[in-house]
Amino acid sequence: MVIRPARPEDAPRLLALLSQVLEIHARLRPDIFVSGTTKYGPKELLGILRDPNTPVFVAVDEGNEPVGYAFCALSETPPKDNLVPRRTLYIDDLCVDEACRGQGIGEALYRFVLEEAKRRGCSSVTLAVWEGNDAARRFYEKMGMKPKETIMESVL
Repeated sequence: MVIRPARPEDAPRLLALLSQVLEIHARLRPDIFVSGTTKYGPKELLGILRDPNTPVFVAVDEGNEPVGYAFCALSETPPKDNLVPRRTLYIDDLCVDEACRGQGIGEALYRFVLEEAKRRGCSSVTLAVWEGNDAARRFYEKMGMKPKETIMESVL
């Protein structure tokens, strides 16, 4: 398996994978997510792929077809009296095609992101997991991640 930066020609496959993730979220929170949609539209996706501050990495099969991705975003905490300046690589979305899960692709993508974060001088890798997405939470805990903060809500 090869992991490489995503290219504009990967967009159709990325949109299909984005749809798989959206459906997981729509099942968990139909009050927030609309089934049958994707997080990004085609134009927005192409903008993300061209932005060096939002790197996207794909795991590709032997035919160079993406079977998984990691959408990331670089962020910086500027110097402030109460905060240490930091550079973080945020995993905005990580997906492995449901037909390819259990083959180590997610772990390979995650480890690739860790190395990329180190290469870019980041002090941490962060992400958010929706409550109820227990499989994702178990995966990230297996990768060594620990909760940093919890966002709570009262649904009205």
